[in-house]
Amino acid sequence: MRITAESLSWSVAGTTVVRGVSVDVAPGETVGLVGPNGSGKSSLLRCLAGLRVPDTGTVRYDGVPIGGWSARRIARRIAFVEQHADADSDVRVADVVGLGRTAFRDRWRGPDAMDRAVVAAALERVGLTPLAGRSWKALSGGERQRVHIARALAQQPYGLLLDEPCNHLDVRHQLELMQLLSGTGRTVLVALHDLSLAARHCDRLLLLHHGRLVAAGAPAAVLTAERLAAVFGVDAELTTDSLGHPHIAYRGPLGATTASCRPAP
Repeated sequence: MRITAESLSWSVAGTTVVRGVSVDVAPGETVGLVGPNGSGKSSLLRCLAGLRVPDTGTVRYDGVPIGGWSARRIARRIAFVEQHADADSDVRVADVVGLGRTAFRDRWRGPDAMDRAVVAAALERVGLTPLAGRSWKALSGGERQRVHIARALAQQPYGLLLDEPCNHLDVRHQLELMQLLSGTGRTVLVALHDLSLAARHCDRLLLLHHGRLVAAGAPAAVLTAERLAAVFGVDAELTTDSLGHPHIAYRGPLGATTASCRPAP
């Protein structure tokens, strides 16, 4: 599924958070959304997921504007994984994952054999089958994050939008998750803090700064020392790892950033 946005802007309380952003994520592509805290990543994802109504611009799935779509119709196309989605509940892990099937059944019908099979497969993909019967309350932060990934997979979406899904995950599970996302064959747009992780696993990167898209393209083209200084305020050296991906070594923060960064054409 192709996910596009044209001249998207969104404001809250008189402050513009997303500023004229246009994106185009091709079917089956894994794209990383990067930028400092407060750059508009989460807000852009929510606009693309139909959870925010943009002030200007249009969001399209496969060329069709989604303005006016119901949440149920969107959920049959896109799964959104929030950065923080904790709840104080005794519900079982399998039941949390089963929420991904809600858009596919009638309000008064419980899960059927197909729903249960899809949930079991989703739990297997994230390595949580042994925890299917455990209480949500008993899980660690990393386990809860993986449950939400399983819930998204249980939706069987054409596209995945994820806001910092690697939060709370240890290194092994971060790598496993990124390999899983890039290998789903689905359209994936994922916000990430770890730039080296994004460069290794994403086909392209979108770099946001102050709500604007300032660079888009292959990781090696987007992640330059000049941009890291201008956008993140860090002194960094870019090298290439053994697999040919950009690797970032940080020397330290800059005392003052004088570089400028122009919006991407």
